[in-house]
Amino acid sequence: NAGKASLTLLHWLQHRKLEMSVHLSSASITLCGRINEWNQAVHILREMADSHVERSTITYGAAVSACEKGKQWVQALQL
Repeated sequence: NAGKASLTLLHWLQHRKLEMSVHLSSASITLCGRINEWNQAVHILREMADSHVERSTITYGAAVSACEKGKQWVQALQL
C-alpha cells in the first residue's frame, strides 16, 4: 500500500534526524487522512509542536480532515 510505504518513509527520515519541515509534515498528515490513519495525523501534528515546527492553517485543516474521515469529531474539535 502506497500510504503505508509513505508513512514508513516519514519514520525513516525522522530516525535519520532530518529536520521536520512544515511541508513534509503537512504532506504526511494529508496522506494519513487519505489512508484513514487519523491517529497518526494527530501524532504528527503533536510532533510538530514538540519540535517547534510551524503549523499552518493547511496543516491544521489536513489534521481536521483526517479526523473527520475517521469519524473522530471530538478529536477534530480539540485540535
